[in-house]
Amino acid sequence: MLVSYQWLSEYVDLTDVTPKALADRLSLTGIEVEGTHVPAEGLKKIVVGDVKECVPHPDSDHLSICQVDIGEAELTQIVCGAPNIKAGVKVIVALPGSRIAGNVKIKKGKMRGQVSNGMICSLQEIGFSDSVVPKEFADGIYYLPADAVAGEAVFPYLDMDDTIIDLSVTPNRADALSIRGVAHEVGAIYGKKVNFPAVELTEGNTSVADKIKVTVTDAKDAPHYEIRVIEGVKIAPSPKWLQNRLMNEGIRPISNVVDITNYILLLFGQPLHAFDYDKLGSQEIVVRRAKDAEDFTTLDGEARKLNPADIVVTNGEIPVALAGVMGGLDSEITDSTTTVALEMALFDHTHVRKTSQQYNLRSESSMRFEKGINQATISLAGELASALIVELAGGTVLKGSVKGTEVTPQAVEVTTTLAHVNRFLGTQLTDEDIEQIFHALDFPLEKIGETFVVSVPPRRWDISIEADLMEEIARIYGYDRLPSTLPSGQTVAGYLTPEQKTTRKLRSLAEGAGLTEAISYALTTAEKAQQFSLQTSKLTQVAWPMSEERSTLRQNLITGLLEDLAYNVARKNKDVAFYEIGRVFYQAHDPKKDLPLEENHFAIALTGNWQPKTWAQQAEAVDYFTVKGLVEEIFAGLGLADQLSFKATTELQAMHPGQTAAIYLADEVIGFVGQIHPTIAQQYEVKATFVAEFNLAAVLAFEQAPLVFEPVSKYPAVNRDIALLVDETISNADIIATIKKSAKRFLQHVTIFDVYQGEKIEAGKKSLAYTLTFVNPEATLTDEEINSAMKKCTKALESELGAVIR
Repeated sequence: MLVSYQWLSEYVDLTDVTPKALADRLSLTGIEVEGTHVPAEGLKKIVVGDVKECVPHPDSDHLSICQVDIGEAELTQIVCGAPNIKAGVKVIVALPGSRIAGNVKIKKGKMRGQVSNGMICSLQEIGFSDSVVPKEFADGIYYLPADAVAGEAVFPYLDMDDTIIDLSVTPNRADALSIRGVAHEVGAIYGKKVNFPAVELTEGNTSVADKIKVTVTDAKDAPHYEIRVIEGVKIAPSPKWLQNRLMNEGIRPISNVVDITNYILLLFGQPLHAFDYDKLGSQEIVVRRAKDAEDFTTLDGEARKLNPADIVVTNGEIPVALAGVMGGLDSEITDSTTTVALEMALFDHTHVRKTSQQYNLRSESSMRFEKGINQATISLAGELASALIVELAGGTVLKGSVKGTEVTPQAVEVTTTLAHVNRFLGTQLTDEDIEQIFHALDFPLEKIGETFVVSVPPRRWDISIEADLMEEIARIYGYDRLPSTLPSGQTVAGYLTPEQKTTRKLRSLAEGAGLTEAISYALTTAEKAQQFSLQTSKLTQVAWPMSEERSTLRQNLITGLLEDLAYNVARKNKDVAFYEIGRVFYQAHDPKKDLPLEENHFAIALTGNWQPKTWAQQAEAVDYFTVKGLVEEIFAGLGLADQLSFKATTELQAMHPGQTAAIYLADEVIGFVGQIHPTIAQQYEVKATFVAEFNLAAVLAFEQAPLVFEPVSKYPAVNRDIALLVDETISNADIIATIKKSAKRFLQHVTIFDVYQGEKIEAGKKSLAYTLTFVNPEATLTDEEINSAMKKCTKALESELGAVIR
């Protein structure tokens, strides 16, 4: 919400309060201020110019040579390329040596041989956004008021000497989405009286009921719906003061009637809509639900198919507006409009939000209907708008208004006691302090015994319980004045749970192995949520997501890491190694009723080179064994290496069928490791990528082997090699397990050092060679002991795996 300091000053006396001080106080009382901005800041030597003469440039078909009065004794020559430049208009002139938007310095120069002493500026060139410049001046220079004095600074004529305060309004403080609401807040902060001028509306003799009838089919959809009619209006540009006010608030001026509705929107926080009465096609307004696939063209020219969840305003037959969101193209205000039907309404916030999201029509009006409006000033806002239309566009307001439904808001009574306040806030406030605070808020207060009965006016619809009163007292008293106290009692040193310790150790192991931690979004698309899932699960989706890209809770960590890899690769960072520890969400029941199961997972994603190219070595690309080795290293660090094993799998469609293995902890599948499928890599626009993911909760629940320190053996180790021929279906893990089981006590390590498949051995077979390391920590091993162990290994390999010893 952009708030004009000058506009605010019309309702609250701020003569002793600077904009900076006001912004600081607002932040301290709970309405965050994003910043303050003076539009004229950074600009200099920009004045009013009066164009006395304008002739075409002799050497150009689009330039004009202008003689401009800038308040000096002689006219100044300026060459201008704007299509709408002409004699007799007041314009914005940047003098030589001036600074315009973007810190651009204007110098004296020549254009096609003609001297140009400065520059005639458009609004964009002095800092106004394209989105707020009136369309008639969008492609040219801006005309200043006819009474502007040549040579004077231009800033006061455009209200650029004002200070704009940018408020970040939270959903619970939607009352601050209006100048009146902010004025009440400022008045409460400084203990000043808020003064709003009385509305003086003169009505004609003709009753509005003779011109229009209003029907609301369901009062829940539109608890308040009211129409006023103004006849004999003349559509024209708004006066400069109104255009300036709207532009400073970030709204483009359109025409007097439309600008008045936007002005009231900002002043009251009350959305209004003006219909061209003659284009309605009937003398009736009916508010109802849309029919299925009903056709409607909105003001932006888009043809839309409506559905029964939409509330529409109709002429009795066809829609003329999407309630609370946007009007219809066929009934918009144009230059030919002479009779205006002015709508003042309150629509159901849930349906307004659904409609605005479905059609991607987010507007200032829909935002206010969604968050809530002051129900006590709906009719008052319409009365002031009608009075302004008569003042700025002429015409006559018909007598009275027609109401299809009407709300009569009442003050809400909320109670508290002084003891509750002081216990809740830790303060030592008195009855007088409480009374003073609520007097500043302009909340009527009555004390009955020890109880304060506070009457909360409808303009603060966010206050309904005692805790809300506590917040108001704390805000106005000052959060910075609340006492701070240290906890009392015996202090207890903090400690980490076993799960926290293991997670920290896992993070340390991953980073020690060369991985970098990434944190990905927990929300993704429905397709990505299921892509690498370790188990079957229903989707848990957000009811009203901000976008489809963030609509579903993830069931894996890999897709988030792939997005991170793709982001880096697209920015020429091609060698990336990430890990992530985070929750995934499984749903076995009804996602709309039951909470999902949250499970901690650990994931790795690698792409590019594991070792870079240097003068001493070639680059080493990541492969399956790189990521598998990382998993083994991590489990070894956790003391679970003896329980870890891998088995080839083809169950995950998103993974490469020939380079993917399931990760087993004892006999339980806890994850997978391997290369992502090339088609998936292509979707993410990455090259060969290798990943791993496992259930961290299962690892944390598993009993880890204790860390045992042993002295280095003083007796020598003995290595023996063994080569064998086995079926290609037999895995390395099976062979190592058989060797360890049969060799028993003196076997220390088993290392594979050769694998061969080719022409010299039969098809379907493979040759493997291992080095077995034996150590006896108590004595020197004898040949008989080693030979005995080797015989047991050979026998077990032949009998259990059908191996042929080579």
